[in-house]
Amino acid sequence: LPRRMFRAACIESQFFEEVEAEPRSIRQAFVVVLLTCFAGSLGSWLAGRPPFVVATDLLEPLVLWLAGGAFTYMVGATFLRGPETVTSYAEVLRTTGFAWAPGLLRLAIVVPPESLGFGLTVFADLWVLVAGIVAVRQALDFTTWRAIGTFGASYALLLLTFEGLLLRLVSLRF
Repeated sequence: LPRRMFRAACIESQFFEEVEAEPRSIRQAFVVVLLTCFAGSLGSWLAGRPPFVVATDLLEPLVLWLAGGAFTYMVGATFLRGPETVTSYAEVLRTTGFAWAPGLLRLAIVVPPESLGFGLTVFADLWVLVAGIVAVRQALDFTTWRAIGTFGASYALLLLTFEGLLLRLVSLRF
C-alpha cells in the first residue's frame, strides 16, 4: 500500500488507470481515505483545535470521497459523458480514494509556526485537488478540461447539497 500511495501522490496517470481496472483496490482506496481522516483529525487535536474541528477533520475526507464520488459519477457519466466514457461508481471511488494520499500531510498543521503548519495543510489540500482531477480524468476517460469541469460541477452540487442540509437542520432547531 505505501508504494501505491506514493504513486498516487506522484499523480501518475498510469497508476490511476491500473486502479480503475482493479476492483479489489477499493479496499485499499478506503484505507487511504481513512488514513487521511486520521491524519487530519490527529493534527487538529495536537494543534489544540476545538472538538468540533477535530470531528470535522475526522469525517470530512470520508464524506467528500463518498458523496463527491457519487456526484462526480453522476455528472461525468451522464451530463459530461465523452465518447470514450465507460465507468462505474466503484471505478470513480477507487481512483479518487487514492487521490487522497497527499492528504496525509494534513498532520502538518502542528508544524510551528502556526502559519507554516496552516500553509502545509493548504498545500496538501491543493495537492489532493490536483490528484483528484487526474483521478477523475482517468476514471471517466476524459480530457483534463472535461475532468476539471466535472470536478467543479460535482463540487458545486456537493456544496449546494450540504448547504441545503445545514439550512434544514437550522430550521428544525427553531
